[in-house]
Amino acid sequence: MAHVRIPTTLRSFTRNQDQVTARGATVGEVLRELEKLFPGLGPKLLDDKGAVRRYVNVFLNDEDIRFLQELDTPVKDSDRLTLIPAMAGG
Repeated sequence: MAHVRIPTTLRSFTRNQDQVTARGATVGEVLRELEKLFPGLGPKLLDDKGAVRRYVNVFLNDEDIRFLQELDTPVKDSDRLTLIPAMAGG
């Protein structure tokens, strides 16, 4: 199972847990599993076409998945996913 770090802004979906675990062979599978485990979280991460929303950054260990294989990036049990929503304001 991958360990997924949940940002403060999304913890209401995970019962205030800052880290959860989810199964999946790829980043995409892990993110879709999160929706099953925590209903309502999926639409905050993925758009209607199943792509990562442009304002959400996803890191596998310390690497941005945009520079790897995006949602097809393989995930091992010991891996850590970090979700970082972009901040806006002024």
